[in-house]
Amino acid sequence: MMMFLFMLYCVSAMGLFIYGVNCYVLVHRFRRHRQKGMERLENIRRTFREKLDQEIPTVTIQLPVYNEPWVVGRLIQAVSRIQWPREKLDIQILDDSTDEATAIIKEHLVHFQAEGITISHLHRTNREGFKAGALKAGLMVAKGEFIAIFDADFVPNPDFLHQTVPFFTDEKVGMVQTRWSHLNEDYSLLTRTQAVGIDRHFAVEQSARCWAGFFLNFNGTGGVWRRKAIEQAGGWEADTLTEDLDLSYRAQLRGWKMEYLPDVDVPSEIPADVSAFKSQQRRWAKGSIQTARKLIPRVLSADLPVFTKVQAVIHLTHYLIHPLMMLIALTSVPLLSFQNSLWSALSFAPAIMLLCLATAGPSMLYMTAQRVLHKNWVRRIVRIPALMILGTGLAVSNTLAIVEACIGTANDFVRTPKHNIVGTIRQAQPRSRAVSLDSVLMLEVSMAIYCVSGLAYALQAEQYMISPFLFLYALGFLLMVGSSTSAVLSSWWDRPSSVRIEKAPNRIDDSECAYRQAIRNFDSPPFKQIL
Repeated sequence: MMMFLFMLYCVSAMGLFIYGVNCYVLVHRFRRHRQKGMERLENIRRTFREKLDQEIPTVTIQLPVYNEPWVVGRLIQAVSRIQWPREKLDIQILDDSTDEATAIIKEHLVHFQAEGITISHLHRTNREGFKAGALKAGLMVAKGEFIAIFDADFVPNPDFLHQTVPFFTDEKVGMVQTRWSHLNEDYSLLTRTQAVGIDRHFAVEQSARCWAGFFLNFNGTGGVWRRKAIEQAGGWEADTLTEDLDLSYRAQLRGWKMEYLPDVDVPSEIPADVSAFKSQQRRWAKGSIQTARKLIPRVLSADLPVFTKVQAVIHLTHYLIHPLMMLIALTSVPLLSFQNSLWSALSFAPAIMLLCLATAGPSMLYMTAQRVLHKNWVRRIVRIPALMILGTGLAVSNTLAIVEACIGTANDFVRTPKHNIVGTIRQAQPRSRAVSLDSVLMLEVSMAIYCVSGLAYALQAEQYMISPFLFLYALGFLLMVGSSTSAVLSSWWDRPSSVRIEKAPNRIDDSECAYRQAIRNFDSPPFKQIL
C-alpha cells in the first residue's frame, strides 16, 4: 500500500513538473519573439489602416447580459462612444435577465436610439444554451461582417475597433483578442492578487502562443470575430461551459488564424469576493476539461506539428494541476512515515526536486508579466506568494469541477457577479441571498485539518522534505475556509458594505457618471518591450 502511495505521489509530482516546465517554455518563446512580434503589430496597423479606410466594414457589437443591473448601463455608455461610422455599426444587447437590468436596458435603448445609434434589444425568456445560446441567437440577426463581444463589466475604449479591425485585412485571420486590464485592482488584497494571475495570462501566455504559432483562445470578451470563421467552425455550441475556448479551437482546426494584441487593453472588473472568484474558476475548470475531452482527439489527428499538438493538450488540460495538487496533499501525510530509512529519503529527493521546479515555473511567468506591464514591478512581485496560496486553496473546488466534467454532470452556468467597482469604490447594492454551508466548504475544512495535522507531525518528527508543501497547502485551504466562512456569516446579516459612486437624477445620468468615473480613475499600464 505504501509503495502504491509513493508511486501515486511521484506520478503527481511528474504531472505538476510538466505543467511547471511549460511555463519556462512560454517565457522563453515570449522573450524570443516579443521584439519582432511587437514590430509586426505596428507594421500591420501602419500598412493596413489605409486599406481599411477605403472600405469600412459593418461591425456588430454583441453585449451578452444576465442580471447585471449595476454595470449594464456603464457598458452601453462605453459602447455608444466607440468611434465607427454609425451606418456601419450594429449594437446588440443580448439580454437573458430576469431582474431590473431589463428595465435599465430599455431606458438606455430609447435614449441612444434617439441619438441615431443603431442598437437593438434581444430579450430571451429562457437561458437555453446560456451565453453561447445568446450569442448564437444574436448572430442569426446580426448585420456585421465582424462581431465584437463585450461582457457586462467591460469598458472598451472609443478607439477599440480602429485598433483591432485592421488585422482582418489578412483574410486568414478569424479572431482578434485584446488584453484585459483592471478597473478595481486596488479594491482589496484579493483583487490585487488576482490581477497578477490575470496579467500572467494576458501579458505573457497569450503573446507567446500567438507569436510562436501555437493555438490560443478567445477569452469570451474583449475580442472581435470574423463572422465567416464562426460559421465555418460550426457556430457557438453550449455543450461546454467555456464556449469561447471551444469555438477558438474548432476555428483553428479549420485553418483560421488567431491574432493577439497585447498592446490593446480593455478595462474590466475583477471578482471582488472569494465566492465569486471560486465560482468563476470552477466554471473555467469544468469547461476547459469538457473542451479537452471534446477536442483533444481532433487536435491529435490534425495535420499539425507535434510540438503544437503538445502545447494544445497542455493548454486544454491546464486545470488538471488542481487534482494533481490534491493527490500530492493526500499522499504526503501517510508517506511521512516512509521517510525514516535512508533509501526512502533518497527516493523522495527526485520527486521533491520536480515539485520545486514546478512551483518556480509559474512564478517566473508572474514576474515576467509584471516586469513587462509595470514600472514598479519589483514591489508588485511580493504578491506572488499570496497568489500561490490562493491558487492552492482552489484545489478542492476545481477538482470537484473537473470530476463533474469527466463524469458528464449537467452544466449550470453560474455567472460571476459584478458590482460596478472602480478603484476602491463600488456601487451600493441590496442584500444578497444567504450563502450556504455547502459540501465544498466542508471538504475544504477537512483538507485544512488534514494538512495542518500532517504538517505538525512532520515538524515533530523532523521530516522536512515534504513540510514546505504541506505548509503551502495548509495555508491555501485555511484561506478558503476563512474566506468562505466569512462570506456565509456576512450574508446572514444585512449590513451596508459599499458606497454610492455618484448620485444622479436618473438611470441615464447615473450610468454616464459611472462611465466617467471609470475612465477618470483608470490608468492602463502600457505594454513595454523589455529587451
